[in-house]
Order: sequence, then structure tokens, then C-alpha cells
Amino acid sequence: MTAEQLGRKLLRVFNENPAKPLNYKQLATKIGMKTREARGPIEQSLKLMERDGQLIAVGRGQYKVKFHENYAEGRIDMTSNGNAYVVSDQTEQDIYVKAGNLMHALDGDQVKVLLFARRRNKKLEGEVVEVLQRKRDTYVGVIEKSKNFAFVVPDSHKMKVDIFIPNEKLKEAEQGQRVVAKITDWPANASSPFGEVVEVLGDAGNHDVEIHAILAEYGLPYSFPDEVEQDAANVVIEISEEEIAKRRDMRNVTTFTIDPKDAKDFDDALSIEKLKNGNWQIGIHIADVSHYVKPGSILDDEAIERATSVYLVDRVVPMLPEILSNKVCSLRPNEEKLTFSVILEMTEDAKYSKVWFGRTVIDSDRRFTYEQAQEIIEGAEGDFKEEILALDKLAKIMRKARMKNGAISFDKHEVKFHLSEDGKPEGVYFKEMKDANHLIEEFMLLANRLVAERIGKGKNGDPTNDTFVYRIHDDPDPSKLFQLAEFVKRFGYSVKTRGRKAISESLNQMLKESHDSPESNMIETLTVRSMAKAIYTTSNVGHYGLAFDYYTHFTSPIRRYPDVMVHRLLQDYLDGKKSPASEPYEELCSHSSEREKMASDAERTSIKYMQVKYMEEFVGQDFTGVISGVTSWGVYVELIENHCEGMIRIRDFKDDYYTFDEKNYCIFGEETGKIYQLGDTLRIRVKSADVDKKQLDFEPYHN
Repeated sequence: MTAEQLGRKLLRVFNENPAKPLNYKQLATKIGMKTREARGPIEQSLKLMERDGQLIAVGRGQYKVKFHENYAEGRIDMTSNGNAYVVSDQTEQDIYVKAGNLMHALDGDQVKVLLFARRRNKKLEGEVVEVLQRKRDTYVGVIEKSKNFAFVVPDSHKMKVDIFIPNEKLKEAEQGQRVVAKITDWPANASSPFGEVVEVLGDAGNHDVEIHAILAEYGLPYSFPDEVEQDAANVVIEISEEEIAKRRDMRNVTTFTIDPKDAKDFDDALSIEKLKNGNWQIGIHIADVSHYVKPGSILDDEAIERATSVYLVDRVVPMLPEILSNKVCSLRPNEEKLTFSVILEMTEDAKYSKVWFGRTVIDSDRRFTYEQAQEIIEGAEGDFKEEILALDKLAKIMRKARMKNGAISFDKHEVKFHLSEDGKPEGVYFKEMKDANHLIEEFMLLANRLVAERIGKGKNGDPTNDTFVYRIHDDPDPSKLFQLAEFVKRFGYSVKTRGRKAISESLNQMLKESHDSPESNMIETLTVRSMAKAIYTTSNVGHYGLAFDYYTHFTSPIRRYPDVMVHRLLQDYLDGKKSPASEPYEELCSHSSEREKMASDAERTSIKYMQVKYMEEFVGQDFTGVISGVTSWGVYVELIENHCEGMIRIRDFKDDYYTFDEKNYCIFGEETGKIYQLGDTLRIRVKSADVDKKQLDFEPYHN
């Protein structure tokens, strides 16, 4: 038999067994050759076929056929039961992959999937044949030691295997300590990956250790490298007369900041001055970070990598070192500061004109907290009362017009904690948006929109193709919107599903009507989920949620890197420079959007950790909650009193055998017919609070 004939026979066997890995022994049997004689010729043919792209090596001596027309590439999205879906833009739907067909792929990995023959009315299914790129190789977890080796049990519920650590690679980590482990190898025949401990975080349960573990889990740094701190320390702080001469001098105009009481980085300030014609001159002044952070510098590289500040329950992990974020750039009162400003003239009915963009120097007269400004709005006496009331009046007019134009009003309760000195949660409270918050919000939205319009429309109002960084928010997904409309019907609310303005008006009405109800937080969460995700991009499609055709982020460069890019691009265009290539900016936009999501996930995880820590004291006590989620394994319940969320497992409903009804978001008892569905109110008892797993378990309360 010639080598060519052997190759054809082998390929026929592979084509008849497309999903099965085969070695030379199995192949020899199938083509009728003696194993000992066949090994050399078959292995040589297999290597040639792999080189020619006909086969894929999937293990030691094992091969599978490579179907060019029957595979897709995509990203692994692991489920809680160990199976996964591959999200691919090459297929109409996600590809279901059973746990046994993952070939060591992990959550987030880019993979190549062999697609199985599609059965009628069945979901698309496949098998991972190649891991193209690992999403990550480090994981946070807890050490479990044996005599000669240890395992790291990962914190992530999407990481379904433990990491094997030889004793010599433990880095002196002890039993029960939380560590960062790196996967170094994963042999084909091994059930667990091999790894090494790269950092010992400390004892599990320690507050600082747990917070650092959250940051490490999301790849977020909690300190700056020495060279970055040194670069920041070398920044020239003094503002020269020469620099001031290049800028519009706003130091003698009434200016103040309004921020949260615990804020240290003041990105923005407002100035206001009554003009002789009776109008107001409003200045929206933003910290001029781009003056201090230059492209290509060590500081800039670090800011790009971080892309955003991270706001956890008890601390801020800043994008820029403290000397910049809290001191040099922060618009602190009674200090001269360099700013980038939008200055405009505004009538008493909030009509604006004579918009000016450029670099300025300010000297803030006063720092207000939101609470202090709110007291003045509600009638108290205080500094700059006339100015604050004027700005509040203008902001309310702008907000009303924005809502009339189709903007959506989300006023979700934000969970905050009263913390002891050692970081222990002593109480829960809710941060609500009031008039003072809306005042700042409206003027920041106005500045962001005007800057985007200045570039997107140009001086004459004609659309341009100039490269710019936009903050976009696409229209809602119609299917998700329909599901939301069907769901809120049971509470007596209605949502329109056709017509852009009709949809937004009905959403606002529904959110307003449900605002103080037990189900309000859940309805607002589900409404947000029905929306598209806001992202950064150079391709503008407008911002649906704000009802703006042009929108960007200009107002927070201390804590967001896209704002720094916007400042630089705006100044270049004001200087008459040509539009740069869009590709590098689009890459930075994509990176910034990804980092923003990671920061948001880390913030939610830190809140969940603090909620569980807070609820430790209430194990065995009873609360009233609202069902916020229903799955095949249990019912999620959000407590009305403090918005902490936990789960009642199906097995803990002792009065009946309950079955999950996915279509109707409920479980129902097979004998009693009793139904527990999304939005129902029920009494629960706190069964356990597991800080390590950040997990609250409830059980139904029975008298």
C-alpha cells in the first residue's frame, strides 16, 4: 500500500467518525492492518495530514478530522453546571457544548468548535477541538493542602476545576489562605491543570485580603508600580504665568464644586455669572488631566492599562496616582487649577448660545457636598444661594425637556454601607438621586453632548468623519423589550414595544409608577437588562437612553481614560489639526469598554461580599423579600429592608415537589399547584451566610 493510498484510507475513517479522537492502534484496526507493522507508516501519514490541515492533534497521539465547513470560532461562556455555550458571530445562535467536550477550555477562552449535525428543532451543538487563546491564566482561590501537594479551589463559580499545586510551588502558602495561582500546564490526560502560587494574599475572611482578592480576580491592580509613582511625583505642580497667559482666565468668576461627601477627586466645577442682558454665563470646568499626563509617558501607559478608577464598597482604586487624582488635578477650593471648559450663555428658560470650548484656569470658591447643596435648594440659607437656585432652575428645565424628547429616567436605589474603622458593615442605607445630584448631572450631560456635537457636526452643523471617541447606547433589543412588557403586566404596569418615543415614554411612566413599590428594584434591574450596553467607539449611533444624537464622555478625566482621549482630540481640532486614523482609537475604546465592565463586575462582587458579611449577624432571623430570579436550582429573593439577595434552593421547599417553569419565570408544586414566581413577596429565614463563597442561603419561613 502506497503512502497516498494509506492517507486516503485514514481520511475515510476520520470522516466516518468526525467527533471521535483516534490513535494509530484504533486506525490500524479499522483499516485491517497489524498494529505493530502499522505504527510507523500510520504515524507518518498522520503528521503529514496534520501539516496539510486535514487533521487536528487533540492529545498525545490522537487526531481528529478538521472540517473547514463545519466549525466555528468563538468565546466560551461557562454555565453553573459545567456545560458551556460558545458565543460566535459565525453562527445564528450560541453553540451548546457539554462539559465532556470542552477539551480543557475555560470561561472566556477563544476556541474552535466542531459543529455536530443539526437535529430538527434541537439547539446547535458542538465540541471544542482547539483552544485558540486563553482568556486568563491566573485565578484567585483558597489553598487546600495534602501531604505532598495542594489544590487551589478557585473563587470563580465559572471555574469548575481546582488547580493542582506541587509543594515546591506553594510559595509558603498555608491551609485556608487565599492566593493567586497561575496555570502553568494542563496535560491532555490530566483532570486538573497544574499551576503555581504567584502571590499569597493572606487568611481567608480577613477584610483587606477579601477586597484584594476581588481586585485580583478581575485583574485589577490595587497599587501602582514604583516607576509610575515616581513619574507622578516628577510632575510640575506650579502653574506658571506663561501657562495662565495661554488660557481663558476664570479665576474671578463665582465657581464651586458639588460632590459626594466622601469624594476626594473633584473632576468638575460650575461657574455662574449674571450678564448685563439678564442672561447667565455658565462655565462647566473639567480637570485638565491631559496637561499633566502626556501621550507615551509612563503615567499615560498605566492610565491606558487601567482605563478607569474602580469604586469598591470601602475604597477607590484610582486610575491615576493619588498625587494627581486627589491633589494636582482635583479642583479643590481656594487653589488655582488648570481646566478644560465649556462656557455658554443661557437664558432664564435654559436656551443656550455662544458656546465656547477651550482651556481655562479657575479658582473654586467653595466645595459643596450634595447634601449641603440640597439643603439650600430646599430652602436653607447658605453660601451662593442665588447661584445654586438659578442652576437648579435651569437644570430642571433641561431635564424636563430631555425626558420629553425620549430620555429614560433611571433612579435606582444605590446600596451603601456604614462601615466601622476595620471595615465591618454596621448598617445599610440607600443613596437616592435628589435635586442637587440632578443639577450636576444635567450640566455634565450638556457639556458631554456639546463637545460631541462640536466634533461630530463640526462648526457649521454638517456631519463630519473626524475621528472621535463617542459614548453610544443602541436601541433596546426588541425580544428583551417584549419579555419585559409581558413580565410587568402582572404588576399592573404597561410598556409599549413599538415606536422609539412611545417606548421611552412608557418606560418612564412604568419606572415612575413602580418607584416606591416592593418590586421597584427588581423591575428597574430587568429594565436595564432589556437595554443595549453603553460602550465607547469611534462609530457614532447616538445614545438611546439619553435621547442624544451625539454624546461623549468629557467630564471625568481623573477617573476615565476615554475622557482624556476626548480632551486631546478636542484640543487638536480646536488647533486646526487634521483627523488622525481611527483604528488606534477604536482599539483603546474597545479596551476601555472591557475594563469598565470588569470594574463594574468587581464593584458588584464587593457589594455582594459586604452584604453577606453584614447578614452574618442575622442568620436564623426572618425577613420579607421579593423573588428576583427563578432558576432550575432555586429561587433568588431580594430583601425589601436592605436589598440583600440570597437563594432558596429547590430542595428547601419542603411542602411539595417543585418544578421549574422557564417560560413563566416560576416554580410550581406538583401536588398542591402552589406557584412561586418572579415578583412575588414572601417571608424567608436566613439559613446561612458564606463569606468565602459570597453566598446567602435562605429558606421559606413557616410559622
